[in-house]
Amino acid sequence: MSYIYEMHCHTGCTSRCGRVAPEEIVRLYRENGYSGIVVTDHYSPLTFIPNWNPQSQIDFYLEGYRRMKAAAGQGFTVLLGMELRHYASGNDYLIYGVTEEFLYHAGNLMMCGVKKMRKFCDENGFLLYQAHPFRPYITRVGLKYLDGIEVFNGKCSSGENEKAYAWAEKSGKLMVSGSDFHTVKHLARGGIITEKMIESNDDLVQILKNKEFSIVKNN
Repeated sequence: MSYIYEMHCHTGCTSRCGRVAPEEIVRLYRENGYSGIVVTDHYSPLTFIPNWNPQSQIDFYLEGYRRMKAAAGQGFTVLLGMELRHYASGNDYLIYGVTEEFLYHAGNLMMCGVKKMRKFCDENGFLLYQAHPFRPYITRVGLKYLDGIEVFNGKCSSGENEKAYAWAEKSGKLMVSGSDFHTVKHLARGGIITEKMIESNDDLVQILKNKEFSIVKNN
């Protein structure tokens, strides 16, 4: 049996660019044959207002994830991830394995920069991917900071995705695919297909590390 998981998804109640409620996202993905979603709401200056004090707003940040998890119930996996953007940067990073406890105690992650975020990931067993690395405003970071690269993004052009795939293939970095879901038109464009059920962030990290998946590309 195969399982399909969305790896890049924004909820309408947390990401200010999102337009769909978490409960509706679960329904839509279930109807499209998915087995679960990693919620990667934006952890960025546009999410937190005032954006200098995100630590006081972690419950707000977690609302989309928590509502989606509650709506999913049994038989559909909802995991916490993150799409992080630092101050004065257009780069986005997908982080897998994130925990609520980490977010409550990590301080302002928008200030840390990719070097410090690499350290956090190493200390906590998270995986760090550069999201949509060939969009026009993105600067590709040193490979030493990355576990992987988003090689297919449902909102990117085929050319941008092809360049991302080539970069990951040449570098030997891990790969991932995601729809970058914000609205219904982005539904089920990306994700990973596994032969093993993913029920926890530990499961997810191991499957990504071991490359025990294939990539969804629907654009």
